Amino acid sequence: MRMSELVSDDDLVRARQDPVFRQRFYADNLDRLLEALNVMRKNSNNTPQQTKLIKEGVDLAVKLADRLNTKAKAGEAA
Repeated sequence: MRMSELVSDDDLVRARQDPVFRQRFYADNLDRLLEALNVMRKNSNNTPQQTKLIKEGVDLAVKLADRLNTKAKAGEAA
């Protein structure tokens, strides 16, 4: 199943409106992304296309982690 099929429009709307849900949403999706990247990494037949996808996934994981850390720090300051 594609990652885009796992996120509903309702989830996206709620994530935009509810900061607590957004944090859980980011964390859950980061976990799923890291799990998928780990499976791809273990594949010994990585093609150049798979390698590119892994790099893109890592970039996305870093962005998600940064958002999680930024939001967490903002919550601590409140």
